[in-house]
Amino acid sequence: MKRLINTGLFILLTLWGCAQSSETGSNDSHLRSLTSFEKWVIVDKGTEPAFSGKYDKLFEEGTYICKRCGAPLYRSSDKFDAGCGWPSFDDEIPGAVTRTPDPDGFRTEISCSNCGAHLGHVFLNEGLTPKNTRNCVNSVSLLFIPRNNTMQVSSDTAYFAGGCFWGVEYYLDPAPGVISAVSGYMGGDLKNPSYRDVSSHNSGHAETVRVIFDPSLTSYEELARLFFEIHDPTQVNRQGPDVGDQYRSEIFYTRPSQKMTAEKLISILEMKGYRVATKVYPASTFWTAEQYHQDYYSRNGGTPYCHARVKRF
Repeated sequence: MKRLINTGLFILLTLWGCAQSSETGSNDSHLRSLTSFEKWVIVDKGTEPAFSGKYDKLFEEGTYICKRCGAPLYRSSDKFDAGCGWPSFDDEIPGAVTRTPDPDGFRTEISCSNCGAHLGHVFLNEGLTPKNTRNCVNSVSLLFIPRNNTMQVSSDTAYFAGGCFWGVEYYLDPAPGVISAVSGYMGGDLKNPSYRDVSSHNSGHAETVRVIFDPSLTSYEELARLFFEIHDPTQVNRQGPDVGDQYRSEIFYTRPSQKMTAEKLISILEMKGYRVATKVYPASTFWTAEQYHQDYYSRNGGTPYCHARVKRF
């Protein structure tokens, strides 16, 4: 399900990781070998001391990527000085960061959506920036790529809801250019919903798949076209034998160009005679579904019972 974002980044991190390994004696088999301290933070979810990280006061233009897998996480334009002692960002690259309730019951952990590396915690409603968000990140979890670096670091995110997310993920994950496809929930008001909450029809959420893709290898339109062909967009609050508002057909867009593409494809289908039920709404918070829902068919065998690809374009 997880793939590297581009070859150039892989080469850079591999060479850099080898140099680090020679210094520390690490034989770690990950993409980027981790020192014992890096492992404590990134894998064991520790926290580096405040004001000790090398990126706390760095405000050079560029992109911050995951130290372990190289996935782009934050842009320098979203970084601000929170005075807390750790790098702070009031936004992340869409789809790059996953939020999970912390076991302490109070905080919300943030991790790399691509490899699960621990980044830090996110805090809301502090009034520090207009976005009222502070991603408080350990420097040791990051690697900074300056803007003038010739290597391209790019990814984009799409959100599709079209019935049971097992089937939608099954077809979208292996599509060319897709970095990862993750099942989750979106479109409702309930925070940290569980599958039971969503199935109760009281959360307002739809079963949704978040797709992170490389725009140099595929386009949002190609993925949206695939989405319309792997489920029946004419069905209302159902998909095959699955009935309920959580199985509705919706596209959640992250910017106006995605909205325009989705509406264009709907118009094409309607001109072909389809009575399209798919709704198009702005993306909201994506809540990752329970682990047993991820890669369901690849782990358990079989094929989707309510999804099949039908050529419509």
